[in-house]
Amino acid sequence: MATRSRFKNLALDQLDDAMTALRKSAEVPRPPKGWARSIREALGMSLGQLARRVGVSRETIATLERSEARGTITLASLEKLARGLGCRVTYALVPEGGSLEGLRRKRAQEVARKELERVSHSMRLEAQGLAPERERRQLERQVQALLAENPRRLWE
Repeated sequence: MATRSRFKNLALDQLDDAMTALRKSAEVPRPPKGWARSIREALGMSLGQLARRVGVSRETIATLERSEARGTITLASLEKLARGLGCRVTYALVPEGGSLEGLRRKRAQEVARKELERVSHSMRLEAQGLAPERERRQLERQVQALLAENPRRLWE
């Protein structure tokens, strides 16, 4: 089991490393008109020209561009537009606030806080509460234990 856990952590680290370059791109907002239309216009390409390159009507291109700007376009349609523009689609899910490891740790802290709060509340009622520093250390121990266990427990 420990070996399996190490391999899962290795896979997590490798995925985090692969996402490093994508984190900056996640900060770039989509243009109000959408990427496809903005790129088409920057290239000086008309709707008709792109339609011919993609093999659809001008109206279809206009509809796809509006869909992309609204965020409702399918990946398959976006890929067709991208090819017609001489581009490619880069698709990724980038963790909010940093890394996958950071996301797991944040979730472990949330779960540990809830678990510790139930115990701490009972102990305080019985006048056996922990000092803040002891409580912080116990929280960190619980976080470490959660991170060492099956990660599925974090998401229940």
